[in-house]
Amino acid sequence: MTRELLPVDIGSAGDGTKTIATLTLDQPGRPVVVIEQGLLERLDATLDSLPEGLDGFILASSAERAFVAGADLKAIMALSDAELHEYLAFGSRVFQKIADLPCPTAAAIHSTVLGGGLELAMHCDGLIGLHDPDAKPYLVGLPEAGLKICPGWGGTNLLPARIDAETAIVATAHGNAFKSSEAASLGLFDATCGKKEDLIDTAKHWLIGQGSQNRTGKPSRCVQTMNTDEMQCALDKARDELDSSLHADAVLDAVSVGIGSGWNAALRAEQEHLVRLRNTEPAREAIEAFFARSSKK
Repeated sequence: MTRELLPVDIGSAGDGTKTIATLTLDQPGRPVVVIEQGLLERLDATLDSLPEGLDGFILASSAERAFVAGADLKAIMALSDAELHEYLAFGSRVFQKIADLPCPTAAAIHSTVLGGGLELAMHCDGLIGLHDPDAKPYLVGLPEAGLKICPGWGGTNLLPARIDAETAIVATAHGNAFKSSEAASLGLFDATCGKKEDLIDTAKHWLIGQGSQNRTGKPSRCVQTMNTDEMQCALDKARDELDSSLHADAVLDAVSVGIGSGWNAALRAEQEHLVRLRNTEPAREAIEAFFARSSKK
């Protein structure tokens, strides 16, 4: 049976000798893209279908209101613990296919990108952001801890490698997202442009400037690719700054595991924490309140 694919455009860049694939996330019938099983399966199949010999890869989104709004929380809460572990593991395998591509990769972010959406984007080498100082900023971040849970696709170990590590850890432990203007000033974007119609070309230009990739079985920008002593210092400072809570402690533990035991161990730690935390009373109350607010919009 033929698996359904996401749209992919194969085009040229630079002097015409570079071949770059642009994969566009889309979910017809939804106002925003959210990560759920069907999208993961389409992304998985599409990544497997990419031609060999690419000089670059761009991850884009067709949704006007968000690059990716996050994961489908209602679907996640309906899963058993075993099913959620399987779902998270499948997502990790699909995301890793982007990190394993033999060409430089970039996410072209035009609007809100949260939670699993940001984790997906951060599996790319570069983040290319729309940054119009005169437009209303959009949100960028990992808000899971605001629902008393924690990221599950590597966010605790990805964000500290892209901005000041202490700032990243504290924001993740609080579940605070950044405005896009803040994200730009923090250096989260590797390149920016002021007009949406220029975003893909900006991403292509960034990709052309990248050298050959030495893939190591993990994203190119994560805790495990950074200076261990500096990362441990940032973690210690963040721990001193944060009040103890189930969700904050889970974030701190996942970063610590990543520093000491590597990327795959950090993923396992995150996912264990997420499955455990979503069953706690604070998380159930926070998530029910979130659903109630969402139903009124």
